[in-house]
Amino acid sequence: MTAAYKEFEYDKAKIKLMAIADNLKYRYPRAVASLLEGFEETLTVHRLKIPGSLRETLCSTNPLESANSACRGIIRRVSNFKDGQTALRHAAAGFMGAEQGFRRIRGYKQLSVLMAMLEKQINDTLETQTA
Repeated sequence: MTAAYKEFEYDKAKIKLMAIADNLKYRYPRAVASLLEGFEETLTVHRLKIPGSLRETLCSTNPLESANSACRGIIRRVSNFKDGQTALRHAAAGFMGAEQGFRRIRGYKQLSVLMAMLEKQINDTLETQTA
């Protein structure tokens, strides 16, 4: 799977992932179902052709894990939540605290490329819907 996700081209990555799915479908049908469930979403950076270090950042779960860890740190200090709203307020405080610890996004100079690719994708989708 790592080799598939390291491919730059969408078609090559898709072919490799489908080969893995075909290989595993009889022994591990649930794993294959899980892979196929979010298949297109996992290949978004490939489809958009996002380059370099921005691609690595977007493919990583580290930013999410870091934010969740900071949020957990705040919530852990509260022993009893009065209601759901209180729990949400504490979670929001945790994520706001996490935000202060974030540094620049690796590959931030390529964000303009990402924006251009997203705009192109939106325009292509709109054109196919109106045609």
